Amino acid sequence: HLLGWHIPVIHVVGGGSRNRPLCQWTADATGRPVVAGPVEATAIGNLLVQAIALGQVDNLDDARAIVRASFPLSVYEPQPAVDWDMAYERFVSITRQANTN
Repeated sequence: HLLGWHIPVIHVVGGGSRNRPLCQWTADATGRPVVAGPVEATAIGNLLVQAIALGQVDNLDDARAIVRASFPLSVYEPQPAVDWDMAYERFVSITRQANTN
């Protein structure tokens, strides 16, 4: 909201993308889908930036398409989040109290 634009999907890359509970909880807590993977995102990103610099890949959009076509990605859809909603309400209540003191 502060940025003035909506983040429709959250991407989790690297080792955290292997943690299924983390990815599902992230989707549930935010109400947004989570796309997890690739695990070796740093190395893949380095390789693709070099390929762009050498003219082997045209641009960042093409590099992203290569990743999508080359590595398995998992998608986690948000599930009903009663516990997360209750935790958020507690958080809001606590921060409101802290701001009034």
